[in-house]
Amino acid sequence: MRKILLVDDDPHILSALQRALLQLWHGTERPQIECFTNPFEALNRICVCEFDVVICDYMMPQMSGGELLQALRDVAPDTVRIMLSGSPSFDTMLSAINEAQAFRFLRKPWDANELADSLHLALEQRAALLAARAPAPVAPSPQELEARRLEAEEPGLLTVRRDADGSVIL
Repeated sequence: MRKILLVDDDPHILSALQRALLQLWHGTERPQIECFTNPFEALNRICVCEFDVVICDYMMPQMSGGELLQALRDVAPDTVRIMLSGSPSFDTMLSAINEAQAFRFLRKPWDANELADSLHLALEQRAALLAARAPAPVAPSPQELEARRLEAEEPGLLTVRRDADGSVIL
């Protein structure tokens, strides 16, 4: 199940954003969305629960969105970070991208198509990050290959049966 974390100091924005995101899933498994008005509570939550995407407001009284996303980058590096702001300032956008390494920057009020595209790309990015961190498959050793060959020729050949006292039964 996909998990999305929303952080904004305005509960009305959180409600509208949650509704907009839930409308993107038609007939498929809806994501679990958690909303926080307090960035410190959101940070505590992400320390105990893994999220695919975080969408965070830039201007919050307790902590800036840039600071929150920077902390999230350290705590949950595979979580994709999206910044949301009502500020039209280019400096705000640049700061969000540089400081917090935000994946996308969306303006308030958001465009539904842009939100959908950004979320789709964020989920693809999340999958790519997880795939890159997955351990590479280990090639079987020559002994393992020989054991597989022998077992295929004579099923049960490599099975050892033992008695209750641990002795081998022939």
